[in-house]
Amino acid sequence: MALLEQADIWFFRLLNLSLVHPALDDLMVFLTTPKLSLHILLLIALFVLVRAGKSGIAIILLVFASLGLADFIASGILKPLVQRIRPCFALDHVRLLISQPHSFSFASSHAANSAAVASILWIFFHRGVFVEKLFTVLVILYALAIAFSRAYVGVHYPSDLLAGIMIGIGSAFLIYLLFSWVLKNIVQPRRMRQHRVD
Repeated sequence: MALLEQADIWFFRLLNLSLVHPALDDLMVFLTTPKLSLHILLLIALFVLVRAGKSGIAIILLVFASLGLADFIASGILKPLVQRIRPCFALDHVRLLISQPHSFSFASSHAANSAAVASILWIFFHRGVFVEKLFTVLVILYALAIAFSRAYVGVHYPSDLLAGIMIGIGSAFLIYLLFSWVLKNIVQPRRMRQHRVD
């Protein structure tokens, strides 16, 4: 465990101190602050509605459901359970670019939430036409950039980010499987019965 912790700290310092450039600082703050990048989420929702039509509403609801589950697991369960101190409090000489969050570090809810959104959108659009495949790639890159920004600005270890990404992916697929089960076993049989009656 000590070796893994040392590796985690080494990777954090690499992302927070070595792989940095003043020109990237503002971009990383932008990516890591949801209030600043809200319009990007609105553009994503608009794309979903335009490309998927009425089904887009269901996709957006699944996005919110998977995001909520991922956030609950990361922030509601793991953070109070593990109680890992953030690197900006635990380590010296951290480049802290945002105000210090006073919640615990493991796991990253930003990484979990963005990965959950990207995963749901990947499920529905990765087999589509070129523009939908391109959209999926861009959303995944955006989610990864958000995760990366959390170490860059000094508030998360790389293992926090990796755990958050795994939580987000798992939450999205769990929500999708639940949705598929309900659709197959409840909604479709009910529609078939109504069709027979009509």
